[in-house]
Amino acid sequence: MDQKRELTSIDLAALVGELNEYEGAKVDKAYLYGDDFLRLKLRDFDRGRVELLIEVGEDKRAHVATPEHVPDAPGRPPDFAKMLRNRLSGADFAGVSQYEFDRILSFEFEREDQNTTIIVELFGEGNIAACDETRHVIDSLETVRLKSRTVAPGSRYQFPDSRVNPLEVDEEQFVALMRDSDTDLVRSLATQLNLGGLYAEEVCSRTGVEKTVAIEDADDDQLERLYDALSRLASEVKGKQFDPRIYRNDDGDLVDVTPIALEEHSGLESDSYERFNEALDDYFFELDTTEDEETDTSPDFEEEIARKGRIIDQQEGAIEGFERQAEEERERAELVYANYGLVDEVLTTVRNALEEGRSWDEVEETFEAGKEQGIDAAERVTGFDPENGMVTVELDDTSVALDVQSGVEKNADRLYTEAKRVEEKKAGAEEAIAETREELEALRKRKRQWEEGDVEEEESDDEPEEIDWLSRASIPVRKSEEWYENFRWFHTSDGYLVIGGRNADENEALVKKYLDRGDRFFHTQAHGGPVTVLKATGPSEPAKEVDFPESSIHEAAQFAVSYSSVWKEGRFADDAYSVDPDQVSKTPESGEYIEKGGFVIRGDRTYHRDTEVGVAVGIVCEPTTRVIGGPPSAIVPRAETAIEVEPGRYAQNDMAKMLYREFRERFADTAFVRKVASPDLIQEFLPPGGSRMADE
Repeated sequence: MDQKRELTSIDLAALVGELNEYEGAKVDKAYLYGDDFLRLKLRDFDRGRVELLIEVGEDKRAHVATPEHVPDAPGRPPDFAKMLRNRLSGADFAGVSQYEFDRILSFEFEREDQNTTIIVELFGEGNIAACDETRHVIDSLETVRLKSRTVAPGSRYQFPDSRVNPLEVDEEQFVALMRDSDTDLVRSLATQLNLGGLYAEEVCSRTGVEKTVAIEDADDDQLERLYDALSRLASEVKGKQFDPRIYRNDDGDLVDVTPIALEEHSGLESDSYERFNEALDDYFFELDTTEDEETDTSPDFEEEIARKGRIIDQQEGAIEGFERQAEEERERAELVYANYGLVDEVLTTVRNALEEGRSWDEVEETFEAGKEQGIDAAERVTGFDPENGMVTVELDDTSVALDVQSGVEKNADRLYTEAKRVEEKKAGAEEAIAETREELEALRKRKRQWEEGDVEEEESDDEPEEIDWLSRASIPVRKSEEWYENFRWFHTSDGYLVIGGRNADENEALVKKYLDRGDRFFHTQAHGGPVTVLKATGPSEPAKEVDFPESSIHEAAQFAVSYSSVWKEGRFADDAYSVDPDQVSKTPESGEYIEKGGFVIRGDRTYHRDTEVGVAVGIVCEPTTRVIGGPPSAIVPRAETAIEVEPGRYAQNDMAKMLYREFRERFADTAFVRKVASPDLIQEFLPPGGSRMADE
């Protein structure tokens, strides 16, 4: 029997009354662990410290916990926790209610200046939304945009469509709903009456009616007995006739926690409690503790071998995709040159029209008219993209997107550059697949040795054993705070520190305080780029000249381009330049003005043409545990696991949540990911604007 991990609607109906006993308690602080576990610390005049735990991930629960069962406070609070602290600090808990018979709780908090409602969804993917007095969403853990409802910042919170409340139906409604089903009795109770599987089974057990009887074969007497049993169950819940239990199997393992004693569980051992809340607290604490302590002393070779095989299949597919994509980009570039005159005519026509002040719609109308006249260049144009300044032409049955502000050569070069970028990704994938195959062969060898009992005969040396952190059940958290963490940062593949500003204030500080002799200053041609500094020495070390390796210079330039407006505009490359510190000045010429965060460059610049964007986010486990992010060539080799991203359609905060969930899938110790790589920490390493995983 599977362990219970989610509270039912009946559980919530029983729990609400007990939680309302804490009405009047004042909120001290809010904490968020990962992206699904909220803790509200309150202070009650009579009871003292009150810890309200709400979890909406794999486990879905809400209850008050004893201080001994509360996890240690996490590190830096994410934005959602900061918002809750700002709105709830000093607020009075005004009560909680269940929405109809759904698995939704609304917690009300009142304060003189503002009231706040925390709506907790304990179904599906789970969600928590903080709403104002008008029930407009201030922020939510997940953004929901469906045809039936929307939960997003700024929108009015929408509850799901109403469902049947089995505790309120009369006998006529009950019979009609049951007769409308086309399955058996127990499934009809679970779905038509919204009882869920457990309590549908319980109603059948209390009546002795065979649960597998098909609806068309059920007689009126059987339905009457089922309705009587359902009515008694409803009376127990409404009348608060509770007998909370934790149920265990013969081995003592947890199975269920319920507000009433169930005949369906009569064959299981049970612990009785006075209050349902206390039973929930003990159940979920023991469930978490048991999972943390479980370790498998024998290697699961088959699962790991299968996983490596799946990775190889994915890598082979990626290589084939890269080959195909690179070839297609080269073919497009060659077609541009092969049709030089036609492409030039199209680009010149569009560009001249726009410079004359004509709109894109008017340009499109001009080409439509040209098609009617049989003009070849007009007939080749198949689409316009005003937002990105692109026009699509058909060249030898191949669609080619062209930048209207660039000439024929630049458009072809852009396509060749993209082909080169894809080929580099292919080369990286080939290296990765070679490593994976070596790991797979080593894994098979270890499996054979284990089965033959030759594990002890493996050669050993004084080198430290390499740890498979992804599979490790428990990873110790080792943190250290560094001065450069106040900025964007990464260490190059050669070990040099690169720091960049996130805003005008940080750009100002970098130029004034942290740009020293021997460093290298980077910026982009695009507007809105960060000040980027490749550091030769630390802030407490004497300045010195350094001959930076080309790899570090390229990574610093890539960093500057990736975190600029280039990414936000959805482009994949742009020019960057670098200068010496003495060429950067905050002093304008006479009559000039420099905005905050701005600067003046004097003298020659070294240009890094067509520098491609590129960002990877990863997690390192030693010597410290943390999130890192920056150019893939610097991050991927250093991280235990990393994910590359590129410009795409997902907003920055949504992308951070997606990466967080992916990291939790990769690590066996999901609690570790929650501690060191929350969505807010991941978001700090993502460029502004939309992104997507590079291998999507």
